[in-house]
Amino acid sequence: MASRDSKLDLIKTIAIFCVITIHVTSYGWSMFPTGSFSWVSNMFWASITRAAVPLFLMCSGVIFLNPDKELTLKKLYTKYLPRVIAAMLVWAMAYKTGNLITEGNFSLNGLWKAFKEVIVFKQEFHLYYIHLIILGYICLPIVRIITAKASKRQLEYCLAVWFAFGILYPTFGSFWPLSLLASSPRLWLITMPYAAIGYMVLGYYIRYVSSLKRLHYLILLGAGFLFVFYGTWFMCVRKGEFFENFLGGMSVGVAIMAAGIFGVCPDKKSRITTWCSKASFCIYLVHVFFLRFINTEGLIGSMLIPAVSVPLITGIIFLCSTGVYWFLSYVPGVKKWLI
Repeated sequence: MASRDSKLDLIKTIAIFCVITIHVTSYGWSMFPTGSFSWVSNMFWASITRAAVPLFLMCSGVIFLNPDKELTLKKLYTKYLPRVIAAMLVWAMAYKTGNLITEGNFSLNGLWKAFKEVIVFKQEFHLYYIHLIILGYICLPIVRIITAKASKRQLEYCLAVWFAFGILYPTFGSFWPLSLLASSPRLWLITMPYAAIGYMVLGYYIRYVSSLKRLHYLILLGAGFLFVFYGTWFMCVRKGEFFENFLGGMSVGVAIMAAGIFGVCPDKKSRITTWCSKASFCIYLVHVFFLRFINTEGLIGSMLIPAVSVPLITGIIFLCSTGVYWFLSYVPGVKKWLI
């Protein structure tokens, strides 16, 4: 068995905390007056954690684009893809069932309707990430050829094209002067699912090719955060409403911040980050159950001081979710196929 990459374990641990924090802060946008201390502190946590999904995608790129890793079409379609699809369908159905129970509509007809919705991918909102992974896996054999054969300069060109049409254009397309363009140039855009593959290549590049120093990545991290935080603050005040363009995973500040975090994290073995990394997929799948329960109980609504309450609630949800992972990891078959 290949040894674990301690750097990726740390990044996945950071990423899963970021995922939970993003979802906790999503309740705070409408709770506080724009520009108030509570609103700003809520936005601080929402901004600093925004690179969650890009970080997971970059980790996948390091693992699956590694030329030393054997990845045949047979293994891809009989091992990796069936696992993520099975997890997606089972947990999507679990959320549907949970909703039926809490709404008092649990019945055979309700379950049948829920099943039909799951099959056509009318699923829980946060499971969109699995769809990104599915497409990424399907494209892996093609992308692996590029990363294995391309020179450093050619790989940097690929990333520049991705950044221009998958990150820059979507971020600033509604701003002048890009807003003056006719509809046809919108065809140049790399849509979100395919832009996600660019993050996989970026992870590979930073891990195996880049010669940048940690200081450079620290600067990227700081610059990306400042753009996300102050850019969103400025636009929310200017428009008088919530502005989310700079918070998306395929936006400029988030991409720069993700690259910074990925490059800054050291290679340092830790039992804690190793365990959290192993649990991260399960935590991602189940944490919304606890998020909704806490919201139903009114705890999120009582976030009078998000500077403290956001990390506190995030920690509670994390601990509850890891408890689920610990329990399910002892259930035969579940650890391999569903978490």
